[in-house]
Amino acid sequence: MSNRTDHPWWERGTIYQIYPRSFQDSDGDGVGDLAGIERRLDHVAALGVDAIWLSPIFPSPMADFGYDVADYCGIEPLFGDLAAFDRLLTAIHARGLKVLLDFVPNHSSDQHPWFVESRASRHSAKRDWYIWRDPASDGGPPNNWISDFGGSAWEYDAASGQYYLHAFLRQQPDLNWRNPELKAAMLDAMRFWFDRGVDGFRIDVLWHIVKAEGFPDNPPNPYWRPGITERDRLIQQHSTDQPEAHAIAAEMRALADSYGDRVLIGEIFLPNDRHARWYGTPERPQVHLPFNFQLIENAWDAATLRDMIAAYEASLPPHGWPNWVIGSHDAPRIAARVGEAQARVAAMLLLTLRGTPTLYQGDELGIGQVDIPADRIRDPQELRQPGIGIGRDRSRTPMPWDASPFAGFSTVEPWLPLNPDWPTRNVAAQEQDPRSMLTLYRRLLALRRAHPALAVGDFRLLDAPDGVLVYERRHGDERLRIALNLTDSSKPLPFAPEVLLSTLDPAPDGVLRANEGVISR
Repeated sequence: MSNRTDHPWWERGTIYQIYPRSFQDSDGDGVGDLAGIERRLDHVAALGVDAIWLSPIFPSPMADFGYDVADYCGIEPLFGDLAAFDRLLTAIHARGLKVLLDFVPNHSSDQHPWFVESRASRHSAKRDWYIWRDPASDGGPPNNWISDFGGSAWEYDAASGQYYLHAFLRQQPDLNWRNPELKAAMLDAMRFWFDRGVDGFRIDVLWHIVKAEGFPDNPPNPYWRPGITERDRLIQQHSTDQPEAHAIAAEMRALADSYGDRVLIGEIFLPNDRHARWYGTPERPQVHLPFNFQLIENAWDAATLRDMIAAYEASLPPHGWPNWVIGSHDAPRIAARVGEAQARVAAMLLLTLRGTPTLYQGDELGIGQVDIPADRIRDPQELRQPGIGIGRDRSRTPMPWDASPFAGFSTVEPWLPLNPDWPTRNVAAQEQDPRSMLTLYRRLLALRRAHPALAVGDFRLLDAPDGVLVYERRHGDERLRIALNLTDSSKPLPFAPEVLLSTLDPAPDGVLRANEGVISR
């Protein structure tokens, strides 16, 4: 594979996730918007990434901040309108970047006209576009399924005497992908955006979109204990990852492929063997990249990471391309998880592993722990299940651009608090610092562009001292080695280096310093 010359852009490139509410406010309401993103595009282009993924920007009541869609073919007025989107799309493409939208196929808003009609009567033409069931014999929910946000996954509708299914909030009724008319309407929504010029989609909770026929109870999870999310009290055996969902993913892929150089990224949380099935087969491919969250989910030590990387690589089908993520709008910040010193090592790991990396806004600044006061919590997941550390607001705080009031993000108090060190940890300050996290990310991304071994080369794990992760990337005659010290003590460097980049300056001399990563010839 290392000598291939036909790698598509999504294999060679890097994706940058923007959470629109928190990137840049252009109209003084404390919430980011499309015009704000357009204003800050030069920062994204200067990073050296290849594509921007926008979290949902469709019309929404914002019960779950855009993941409750009320119109799949429009723009939420809080963010702008279709004309503003077209301007942004043109501006992104003018900088040589791609645009991915966040498609939410498992559920809509309960205010979507489809659901309003579905709910109006048992005999509605769109009744079967959603999942309705009669009560159990005792009058309760049809089965024991639990919402990902806690509580029953079923909501009773007194007017019709039936329950509807919602894998998330009750304001997010699940769509019925077994209904051919609903499926056609959703594929038409994807087609609407492809026709407008978008380059692909990140597909939200793709593995949820079909449920087992008959709706049997989910089995109990023997490992569950209090303090873990209520959802995990059961194993989601019948409510997720059903065989029929793969056929739908293949139809989505066929649609994307009909537009040429497009990409589909599926949000899928599954063990390696089941995760790999979402690539499909060469004859009937599914998503290009089933998102791989294992750098977020695993302990941060060399032995664990080595085993995880090896197992993931081994699980990939021959036609499957890997991908990696260390941060997102749902996950704790990497610098909050492992500390700023190791966050620099994590940046090098993310950008030198084989596969497509996805960066999350603000991680290039090393934003760490942001404590959200109780009266500022906005995340419905945290509000419904407080005290167990699952709040997502901490990763959705506004981008700090400079040391001016409200960090240059807005002219008023932002919708969420800024990181507490924003007067010094901001884009403008880090642009002036040759040793800043931002400078490190720019240098790493420049190396990926300059060295095919890093972008598309083969991968091989190498022997290393305890606490150190070492691997080789190779393309043609070029061979690069990466050594990452995941400890706070010095370690011997297991090869004679010609250092291209160190996470610490100056470059090392035969020793891998504490919390240091190096890329060497």
